[in-house]
Amino acid sequence: MQDCKRPRIGIIGTGAIGGFYGLMLARAGFEVHFLLRSEYAAVAEHGLQVNSAVHGKLQLPRVNAWQNVEQMPACDWLLVGSKTTSNAELAPVIARVAAPGAKVVLLQNGLAVEESLRPLLPNSLHLLGGLCFICANRAAPGVIEHQALGAVHLGYHSGPGGSEAQGQAIAEEGAALFRAAGLESTTMASLQQARWQKLVWNVPYNGLAVLLNAGTRRLMGNAESCALIHAIMLEVVEGAAACGHPVPVGYADKLLAVTDDMPDYLPSMYHDFALQRPLELEAIYAAPLAAASAAGCELPKVRMLHQALGFLERG
Repeated sequence: MQDCKRPRIGIIGTGAIGGFYGLMLARAGFEVHFLLRSEYAAVAEHGLQVNSAVHGKLQLPRVNAWQNVEQMPACDWLLVGSKTTSNAELAPVIARVAAPGAKVVLLQNGLAVEESLRPLLPNSLHLLGGLCFICANRAAPGVIEHQALGAVHLGYHSGPGGSEAQGQAIAEEGAALFRAAGLESTTMASLQQARWQKLVWNVPYNGLAVLLNAGTRRLMGNAESCALIHAIMLEVVEGAAACGHPVPVGYADKLLAVTDDMPDYLPSMYHDFALQRPLELEAIYAAPLAAASAAGCELPKVRMLHQALGFLERG
């Protein structure tokens, strides 16, 4: 019988996010299984490597790597590290590899990602949101560069948990897994508020990195772009408040200061655009714009950013 204190963990989407957290959990002694596609051969042969400015050079030479979900063992926790653009096609994969009563954690950016995936999953599965505060990117197959941070904040969304207290207990169980791997992790009473707070950073930096072809260091080093970032942040804060999820006073200024102290970072949307992958425009822009508009709040700068990114993606 499997030790209930050491649940089996599955990683769906072994990119920068899934690879980093999966490696950290495996190094902490958890049984972790990685579902891969194009990088399967490289990871199966050479393992996973994280070059971390925080933890040093980390290697997982032997990886439980799977290319076929039909052969992958059932997992008690599933961490979804893929982009929101692939959630619909991943739903059958998640259902196939989930153990009875499994907990599914969406380690994704954006708003309403749980709401869009929930109808596609069995009612027996718990669904949680996980907000990753990390600077990391995939450098090569099985190789991840980790520049800074690494915290994960979890919130319960839905499932057979029943009461709010039961959902909070499940979220705490998940946070304990990350803490056991040496990572900061807390639970969130309001998942929606937490997602709005994450958008305060993601909306300006992801979009402007693509439009201005610049990382955080250049964006913060220019007075005009820095002022634009701040103005967009304040619009997102306004949208959050209109939707009933007020952001703490001074939060935008705090994020600016934190980003100014970070090493230079190219957000995930920059890499997606450079590699001609679909951009997460629905989750990061369209969903919050729609929610704010429904609450009677228009966000003109965010809408212009969304429209410009849409033009580039279609081009």
